[in-house]
Amino acid sequence: MERLVIIPTYNEKENIEAIITAVMQLPLEFHVLVIDDGSPDGTAAIVKRLMSDKFAGKVFIVEREGKQGLGTAYIAGFRWAIEHHYDFIFEMDADFSHDPKDLLKLYKACAEEGADVAIGSRYVSGVNVVNWPMGRVLMSYFASKYVRFVLGVDIHDTTAGFICYRREVLETIELDKIRFKGYAFQIEMKFTAYKCGFVIKEVPIIFINRVLGTSKMSGGIFSEALLGVIRLKISSLTRKYPKKSE
Repeated sequence: MERLVIIPTYNEKENIEAIITAVMQLPLEFHVLVIDDGSPDGTAAIVKRLMSDKFAGKVFIVEREGKQGLGTAYIAGFRWAIEHHYDFIFEMDADFSHDPKDLLKLYKACAEEGADVAIGSRYVSGVNVVNWPMGRVLMSYFASKYVRFVLGVDIHDTTAGFICYRREVLETIELDKIRFKGYAFQIEMKFTAYKCGFVIKEVPIIFINRVLGTSKMSGGIFSEALLGVIRLKISSLTRKYPKKSE
């Protein structure tokens, strides 16, 4: 099997069965790996039921104790995906802010259009965000502009969390050197892929704010990203990045 969707969860019982079912109903086959950080609401139990029932052999779970951060959840998922020899590895939220049908567009960008990293971008063709408060839209939009300016990367949506990676990208990036755990993790991964010489393509998507469950976003997450960008830029001046194999 070549395609794996990694979905980190913390208290997503309202969404998890529906999002997994939506992925399973796509015309191409995808497997799903849930990384659950000890959700007290029973998210993991729902996933295990699906694993033993209608989606046996296609849905998997890694359970961790306590909230360890988005970045470490994805790193754990990446290592699992590499170990199990998936060729295309996706990041996606559990709450339907990312449309599962857009997985097909991200996959096409990597499998057919030459991208090593495909980003589901909210800002590459205007501002495509639905049901966010205006303050949050502006904060996210200008944060991406700031990151683009400081790091010198031609990426409009640097904090996007809807992504497809070719396996080679995750094997080349030194995952143990990825430092950030919150949304700055998304910036660090894209910047590192860029510094390693990988081809990054932005695919326009419409981002829809969650309807069910509770957002994990906070102002502290954004401040981590803004300050982290400066540290990332400074460290990049002396760091030697592994290069994409020709």
